[in-house]
Amino acid sequence: MLYLLTQRLTVFYSGFNVFSYLTLRAILACMSSLLFALLIGPSMIARLSQYQIGQVVRDDGPKSHLPKAGTPTMGGALILVAVLFGTLMWANVRDRFVWTVLGVTFAFGLIGFYDDYLKVAGKNSRGLIPRWKYLWQTVVGLCAATVLYYTAQSPAETTLFLPFVKRFAEPLSAVSFIVLGYLMIVGMSNAVNLTDGLDGLAIMPAVMVSAALGVFAYASGNAKFAEYLAIPAVPRAGELLVFCAALSGAGLGFLWFNTYPAQVFMGDVGALAIGGALGVVAVIVRQEVVALVMGGIFVLETASVILQVASFKLTGKRIFRMAPIHHHFELKGWAEPKVIVRFWILSLLLVLLGLATLKVR
Repeated sequence: MLYLLTQRLTVFYSGFNVFSYLTLRAILACMSSLLFALLIGPSMIARLSQYQIGQVVRDDGPKSHLPKAGTPTMGGALILVAVLFGTLMWANVRDRFVWTVLGVTFAFGLIGFYDDYLKVAGKNSRGLIPRWKYLWQTVVGLCAATVLYYTAQSPAETTLFLPFVKRFAEPLSAVSFIVLGYLMIVGMSNAVNLTDGLDGLAIMPAVMVSAALGVFAYASGNAKFAEYLAIPAVPRAGELLVFCAALSGAGLGFLWFNTYPAQVFMGDVGALAIGGALGVVAVIVRQEVVALVMGGIFVLETASVILQVASFKLTGKRIFRMAPIHHHFELKGWAEPKVIVRFWILSLLLVLLGLATLKVR
């Protein structure tokens, strides 16, 4: 909103043209979301505590998690509100990509909110029945992918590109694009949700991946940069840099309260929404494979669950002491902060590897 206001004010003072620069607006969006989260965080946590919206801990989980029972949850709502604030303040609200990403983010947030509500109200860790959760995720994912395909304004927006393969560009049919988009959005949403099991474990990698995707969005939205870097040119995708910056800022603001020992937990309302946001941005900028590399921690956590379930059903034996894999390392004797920081370091390396593909093609 402020962006549109400054554009009107340029008639009176040319200095307001500075707000037309995406990089400046991205910085302001990040700072606005961060400060907003820091300011309203304490009151939100107090309100969650007042209404006894506390975490329900699984009985079959690590015993070290039992003292966390009752810690305020559904703190992901703080991230969503801060993201909305930063994005609407500094993004071009006339941009279709901005509204598509916001729509997906808040749709997944609503699914997560209902799941969290059922857990808190029922005083159990099951929440929404999985088949219903996946059904609504599927509806949102398919709708988002369909909208992106049929509103595409350039061939690059519906073409599959691969990193390290400079000349690979495979146009996708409607079915192929929608299925790929659905898998990316829903898969990333659930992957972040599975990773959200320790204090700050999921949010910091999400912040880093979001920031990196913002770089890709900025480069893809600039025809000259896209040509030089040999990446798909997606007109107006650069505006997603503002959204990604707002998401990173909101995530850092949440981490202030979620760092070990956590004052508040993200809950599904945050984890599902953040994962969905990362997935749809990756689809828009045509960097699905790179996003999976940068979000390798999320992929690893998901793969550990799949392998654990498959192994137990096929052989009756477990590969890990417990899945997702962060619990495996806890049961091996790693302190929770050690698991978290080491996963952060690995995530940083993977994000840097993903960014390296900008030039190594």
